[in-house]
Amino acid sequence: MKKSKLLGSVGVVAAAALALVACGKSGQNNNSGASDAKKFPSSTPKKAVKQGGSVNVALETDTPFTGIFSDELATSAYDSQVAAPASEALFDTDDHYQINDKGPATMKMDRQNKTVTITVKKGVKWSDGKQVNAKDLEYPYEILANKKTNAQRYSSQFEEIEGMKEYHEGKASSISGIEMPDGENGRTIVIHYKELKPGMKFSGNGYFWEGAAPYHYLKNIPFNKLQSSDEIRKKPLYFGPYKVSKIVRGQSVSYVPNKYYWRGKPKLNKVTIQVVSQDSASQAIKSHKFDIAEVINSQWDQVKDTKDVNFVAQIPLQYSYLGFKVGKWDAKAGKNVMDKNSKMNNKSLRQAIAYAMNVDAVNKRYTNGLNFKVNTLIPKGFGEYHDSSVKGYNYNLKKAEQLLDKAGYKKKGKWRVQPNGKPLKIKFAAMSGNPNAEAIAQNYLQQWHKIGLDVSLVGGRLTEFNSFYDKVQNDDPGVDMFQAAWSLASEPSQNSMYGEYTSSNYERFVTKKNNELLKEMDSQKAFNTKYRVEKFHEWQQYMNDEAYVVPLSNSYQIQAVNSKLTGYSTKPSQQNKLWSQVGYVK
Repeated sequence: MKKSKLLGSVGVVAAAALALVACGKSGQNNNSGASDAKKFPSSTPKKAVKQGGSVNVALETDTPFTGIFSDELATSAYDSQVAAPASEALFDTDDHYQINDKGPATMKMDRQNKTVTITVKKGVKWSDGKQVNAKDLEYPYEILANKKTNAQRYSSQFEEIEGMKEYHEGKASSISGIEMPDGENGRTIVIHYKELKPGMKFSGNGYFWEGAAPYHYLKNIPFNKLQSSDEIRKKPLYFGPYKVSKIVRGQSVSYVPNKYYWRGKPKLNKVTIQVVSQDSASQAIKSHKFDIAEVINSQWDQVKDTKDVNFVAQIPLQYSYLGFKVGKWDAKAGKNVMDKNSKMNNKSLRQAIAYAMNVDAVNKRYTNGLNFKVNTLIPKGFGEYHDSSVKGYNYNLKKAEQLLDKAGYKKKGKWRVQPNGKPLKIKFAAMSGNPNAEAIAQNYLQQWHKIGLDVSLVGGRLTEFNSFYDKVQNDDPGVDMFQAAWSLASEPSQNSMYGEYTSSNYERFVTKKNNELLKEMDSQKAFNTKYRVEKFHEWQQYMNDEAYVVPLSNSYQIQAVNSKLTGYSTKPSQQNKLWSQVGYVK
């Protein structure tokens, strides 16, 4: 996505705490939902807009949102969803995610001089009336790279910027490769790179940041206190169409127009985003409690006949996955360190676990077919970069058992033991938060038990959303494997998720081959699209074989929108200006 809609107005791949693909209550064993979704438009009907009115938006979660109102520091999809009416990225894009000059800022690449020049437009102002300036464009890099902020979204891709690594390691007090030719109060930064990358013309490339941070507002806050500060948690500044007027911690955020907004006056008087439990979501749609609400796929049959609603749909760049812990994050060295003796560091074991998962049956049973199995870590939305020949792990208990037998995981009574004869107990972390999470988790436990693996839930139960990511991000020794989801940036490079030097590689796997392929897909040779596509295909085949990360499902994402609203769209080209154009029909 352009500015990952789930993770704030930034271009890096959405890092960390993303919600699992929804699986809810349904007794329907059919696939009708998928064919219904394909009929939906991507936008509401275009009509003349009137000024005024209030809109209520549902945030469907059974856990409070964290409330980190900073693109640089937020890692939760929910935080970014609640910030959406105020948060705007620096760049607009076309429908193929290529950056254009229609947004708040422009971007120019100079391959010869290895520079990217970003200029924010005159009149783009923070909600306190201050012009967004060069220092506001540079400051996010300091927030991301300074270890005191503990920013999860720093990745080794930023180290292509001259001086970035030195700053990150505390060896320099500033980032030498970011130049402000007209001074801090100018509107331009020039970023000097070791080399430019083929994905840089697309949003979400991960090599430059696509947001700004209000330096004049945050400059006196120590980096280690930034995330907990009132300026981030209670009174954030943005330059988007709306500004925060009220926050009920973890429950709701209300917005009023930003009178300084550069595109002109937004259409609505008020926008409120409010938490609603997933169990209550369908009833909230049917009773018109919210003007915009995501349809939980398992509840489609309950809501599909609702009157005075327009349904719009998209297939997002995302997937749920099973990840295996095979190492640790070394914070001091800033890299992942794989443990060759890790319990889960056996390819046959990982493959067997994947083959035992009845993903298609789960999707059919619990999501009306609106979730669907995926075989590769590069979604179809990436076009030719997606390798449709990847076979994935289709349900095959016999093959799973053969793999375990051959690898020496012999049965000793009910359960298999490790090849060294020691007991094998596997702890599986799965998130609470959607209505059928428990049933789905128990189903997979049952599948693994069928092949003789002693797998149980971490702590004996589902793990609450925030606690789940705390355990996964901090390599809790009680987690051997986990089910989570990624929402992806709109440039397909994988380095910021699966690289050796990114903390978002939660599996902590590091191999020479993976490093080589990640490097090649972003190399100078990869300015040749054919070569780049070949490397992406090679990487997908490699990741499928190694099975450190097993993709499970993607889903149709359906929004129920009040039929009196216009200007709502899921098209990539509309996302950055979405909240500036949503309004009531005249």
